[in-house]
Amino acid sequence: MRGKVRIQEIADLAGVSKFAVSRALSGKSGVSVQTREKILRVAGQLGYFKNNEPQRITGELQEFEDNKWDGTIVVMFPNLRYQNREHVYWGPVFEGVSSRLRQRGLDIITITEPSDDNVFKLLNPEAIQGIITIGTVSTQILLEIKKMDIPVVMVDHIDPVFACDTIFTDNFTSTQQMMMKLISKGYRKFQFVGCIKEAQSYLERWLAFRSTLESCDIVLHQDPMLIGPEAEDIFVLFEKYKPTDLPEVYVCAHDVNAQFLIEQLSKLNIEVPVDCAVTGFDNTCHTHPILATVNVNKELLGMRAVDQMLWRIQNPASAHEKKLIYADVVLRENYAYSLQHDGARDSVDAGT
Repeated sequence: MRGKVRIQEIADLAGVSKFAVSRALSGKSGVSVQTREKILRVAGQLGYFKNNEPQRITGELQEFEDNKWDGTIVVMFPNLRYQNREHVYWGPVFEGVSSRLRQRGLDIITITEPSDDNVFKLLNPEAIQGIITIGTVSTQILLEIKKMDIPVVMVDHIDPVFACDTIFTDNFTSTQQMMMKLISKGYRKFQFVGCIKEAQSYLERWLAFRSTLESCDIVLHQDPMLIGPEAEDIFVLFEKYKPTDLPEVYVCAHDVNAQFLIEQLSKLNIEVPVDCAVTGFDNTCHTHPILATVNVNKELLGMRAVDQMLWRIQNPASAHEKKLIYADVVLRENYAYSLQHDGARDSVDAGT
């Protein structure tokens, strides 16, 4: 409950003043956007916003299959250049959402650039059945959505300030299985590539990557630059990153990262898979030598988000749910890095 979370607790954990916390929580000016986001996130982690959540009930649940639906669902993309309907990943997710809504007879409103809260003033909550968000959404926008008090389902995102139903690929299990396949091939030297704070899915893939190595007693010497903020953009990363001791496998957070990584390595005369291997996730790139990826059923993610939304409308008081969609690992043996090269590389190093 809010009364049990003190302003001073939030300030201490966020590393800011009580004044900044007070301004951020009240929505007033006087703090930067970055500081406000940090304060809201910390407050959510401490449970500050949970006092407004309705009491969850147990008992008989209602099904939606036999209902005749009408009304409108809002589908929201964040204001990011790479999260839109034309994207190789997010586009199919949106198609899954829109096709399922049409199948159910529901109308759709698409919001592609909610850069501030003004867009929500144009929406009538009484005319909207619910909101489906696709991809990363800012904390401030989520707080504005929360004020509307309507069902929300988030695809591939989670935020401690706003409890709602979520739909994810089973990132942990899929990455774990991919890593076990790589380890079974004899690979032992790895580096993860991708900003692990950029998205919940990337964090889950990183945790699976690290825990699998630990369970197999493989020591990881992770370069922190490859999982830090610089790794949000591979081109920016390679302005600083100069690979010396190459891993056997670069494990990328997603296929686009893998594609750009291969291109940047090539500019340094490091050829994939001759000098090392590269893996991805999502199965969106078929033009580059990516050794392994995970085939995410992107349309299904969107369709299941709609199913969860309709179920939530029928069961508003039930506990929030996180749905995981299983995905298969794809291994392309023709893009494998030969471990014989490691022996040759060690011989050269020993001779210098």
